[in-house]
Amino acid sequence: RLDREAGEYVLLPNFRLPTHIHSRSANSKWLAEIAHRNPVWLHPQDARDLGVTDGDLLKIETEIGHFVDKVWVTESIKPGIVGCSHHIGRWRRQQDAGNRYMSAKVDITNPEPGRWRMRTLAGVEPWKSNDADTRRVWWRDGGVHQNLTHPVQPDPISGAHCWLQKVRLTKPGPDEKYGDIEVDTDRSFAYFKKWNQWAKDAETHPNGLRRPLWMGRPLTPARDQFYIDK
Repeated sequence: RLDREAGEYVLLPNFRLPTHIHSRSANSKWLAEIAHRNPVWLHPQDARDLGVTDGDLLKIETEIGHFVDKVWVTESIKPGIVGCSHHIGRWRRQQDAGNRYMSAKVDITNPEPGRWRMRTLAGVEPWKSNDADTRRVWWRDGGVHQNLTHPVQPDPISGAHCWLQKVRLTKPGPDEKYGDIEVDTDRSFAYFKKWNQWAKDAETHPNGLRRPLWMGRPLTPARDQFYIDK
């Protein structure tokens, strides 16, 4: 259940913009120029309740951490739902080469056991290479990485990850900035074990079948891959 008075919402983190496909299309400079940000989608009614408008920062608190992102007020999403598109928010450390069209440079710290922080040092920047277009990069925002803040939620039946989750929306503190991420890995493991308790034991699967044979897929695995090894 959601406590709206406490700022609780449903996070939709896995919808995709038509421009990108997962994070693979970040290698396409044309697509990166078209779409390179993933603001938080918020209904006008919810924006009024939270006292925010376009471009304001919001802190999205999950069960295991939080990330800080900008607001985009739109009627394209229902009240009570907050959306943050998948496939944007790539990052790289100082020592990483990586793809620079869509990745921000970050610093990762471990202030205490089980607690990790990631802070943006610099956004997307132009650079010299054998491709002249890399010097023409005009955008600086590479989006916010949200995946690390998502707890592992294995579906009890299929084993697939349950993406939708309850979050709490608050305004960030004075020291919290756009792109900040914090994760508690101890809480993450505890949350995984909580969800794992709801999964079925192998003995409950008929004849060791771990997924329905009739489940249609574009590329179906070999039949023996549907069974649990004994």
